Amino acid sequence: MNIQKMIQQAQQMQSKMAEAQAELAEKTLEASAGGGKVIVTANGAGDILSIKIDPSVVDPEDVEGLEDLVLAGVKQAIEDGRALAADEMKKATGGMNLPGL
Repeated sequence: MNIQKMIQQAQQMQSKMAEAQAELAEKTLEASAGGGKVIVTANGAGDILSIKIDPSVVDPEDVEGLEDLVLAGVKQAIEDGRALAADEMKKATGGMNLPGL
């Protein structure tokens, strides 16, 4: 077992992971709820960038319905962002399963 080689490989993997994280922050994805009435744009780092709401779902008599649509859109965007991040980290680590990533 060559410790120096292992350290070098770990450093390369760390570099690839940092690169992947930077790329994730630049990638955007859209999630929608209510048949596209609410569209949430997020980046791969998990930041919500924007929320678009179709005026047809803005009903003062049904605020809870709009809140549900927004929440569903945000949850979907977060889920999609996590999936994207997991896929990118898997690529960066060469498929190694590293806890916490």
